[in-house]
Amino acid sequence: MGFLDKLLGRSKQAAGDLADDSSLKSEGAHQEKKGMAEDRADAAEEVAQEERTRAAKHDAQKDAGS
Repeated sequence: MGFLDKLLGRSKQAAGDLADDSSLKSEGAHQEKKGMAEDRADAAEEVAQEERTRAAKHDAQKDAGS
């Protein structure tokens, strides 16, 4: 969903520039930043899941006596 928020945010900022509407530009900037934050959160969740998988492998190896 981050990509969509970034895209819509940029579009709102451009529309705000064309219409000289500072509130629309501000709304777009906030929406774009929200999308960027969502992307960072998704990436962090992926890393966390990879680490959980590694930890589970270590437990499995320990239990198998390796």
